[in-house]
Amino acid sequence: MQCLVVPVNDLAGGYDYPAEVRFEIAEQDLPSYLRAADFLNITDVDVVCVEHEFGIFGGPAGSHVLALLRELRMPIVTTLHTVLREPNPEQRRAMRELIPPFDAAGGDERAGPGVLREVYQAPESKLISSRTAFRTCRSRTRTISKDEFDVAGKQVLLTFGLLSPNKGIEFALRALPGIIREFPNVVYIVLARRIRICCARRARLTA
Repeated sequence: MQCLVVPVNDLAGGYDYPAEVRFEIAEQDLPSYLRAADFLNITDVDVVCVEHEFGIFGGPAGSHVLALLRELRMPIVTTLHTVLREPNPEQRRAMRELIPPFDAAGGDERAGPGVLREVYQAPESKLISSRTAFRTCRSRTRTISKDEFDVAGKQVLLTFGLLSPNKGIEFALRALPGIIREFPNVVYIVLARRIRICCARRARLTA
């Protein structure tokens, strides 16, 4: 099995990507999503895996990605990182339009599937409960990890994951002055990365 990646860029010049990246989408450029769909349709892709988060894709509530999904001619599996119980009208509309194109969706087992059924009327046949996955890695000491971020000897507060307007990071930033007055050794780190669309295809053997 081979996998290629289609990232969504928030910078005009893009990023320094590895070889797995075969096509790039400009976040706010709707035609770029359509060109990505054309690329995937002619690239012998077997399945498309979409990592979905509000605020990552362009358009109201990230709705530009819908243009891509409607044009794809292969199965689509979507991981929904944020499933809102009380969406605003644009978020509700985007999520309800997101549901028909995909063949399966996974989300936080504590809330995702139930909310998708009750709030967005998603059919049971498309929903998969999933636990958050953690990558297995070698154990490292705290000192070595802190040295990499130049925070050795500090008390570190860490936020990690995908960024979007509803993560509440602004509340932590507003609280920091008061925290630092009482605990001057505190450092707050926001660690995140861009979203991507992964596409898998079977390896073809050649003579």
